[in-house]
Amino acid sequence: MQRPVREFARRDFVQLPQTMGVGEALDFIRDYRSLGESLIYFYVVDDASRLVGVLQTRALLTAQPEESLADVMIRQVIAIPESATVLEACEFFVLHKFLAFPIVGRDRRLTGVVDINLFNEEVFGIPKTETRDNLFQAIGFHIAQARYASPLQMFRFRFPWLLVTIAGGTVCAFVAQAHEQTLERTLVVAFFLTLVLALGESVAVQSLALVLETLRLQRVTPAWFFNTCKREVVTALPLSAATALVVFIVVLVLDHAIWPAVVISGSLAIGVGAACLLGISIPTLLHVAKLDLTIAAGPITLAATDVAMLLLYLGITSVLL
Repeated sequence: MQRPVREFARRDFVQLPQTMGVGEALDFIRDYRSLGESLIYFYVVDDASRLVGVLQTRALLTAQPEESLADVMIRQVIAIPESATVLEACEFFVLHKFLAFPIVGRDRRLTGVVDINLFNEEVFGIPKTETRDNLFQAIGFHIAQARYASPLQMFRFRFPWLLVTIAGGTVCAFVAQAHEQTLERTLVVAFFLTLVLALGESVAVQSLALVLETLRLQRVTPAWFFNTCKREVVTALPLSAATALVVFIVVLVLDHAIWPAVVISGSLAIGVGAACLLGISIPTLLHVAKLDLTIAAGPITLAATDVAMLLLYLGITSVLL
């Protein structure tokens, strides 16, 4: 799994100049004799032979002959560096679920192409009769085997992210200490500290799970992030209202005072909305930063949610009670 991916690359890829027209490209492809069994994508290069785009077969066939390749190509190309290992290339297939990836050098020039069928046969010995989903699952299984080879490697990989949880708990302790007078003065506020943290984590985990599922298939763009946040805000409103109502009744029963019930339930409602947005924002930022979402997203999101919930809860109650 640590062998260079370039050892498994095919050299019979098609690269087309971006100044070429669609009609010319189709004529060129018809005359092209591939050494492989299939051509999945076509790659567009500039005058210096640097990779600038990728063409899907369907887009090429449905475009007008007079159109330029620069007008119909996909400019955001996901390429595997020439220095990548087989394990790193496997992660590209599992994360993006494309059937092939170009391999590029430091100058962004194409040096080869690796497709999923060749990769599975040569690396894992999986026959082509497997379905596409099974091929991706098989690669994910082998990644897991490589990553979890020994308990020591697992410790080194997972423990740093657990330190985030420890750091978040430490910050929460300092926040609680800073509001010590409020907790002593209004004892009912202290009764609901556990509820505040548990409720925030539950809401954040729900949003986190939805985003992680979406990120497997969706490319992150500012428009997607804005629309997702807007939809989550709409979802958070009834969640916050329902939560506030239930907590209001509980506090009223325990403390027999309306104002503390209003303040505590209101602060929790605001915290629930913040937890929803954190559950979206943090995994999205980690995805953009190309960090491992399966390991990092949970601890970071929960730690940030705990701190945010406690700051909102104790901050509001300290001012109003």
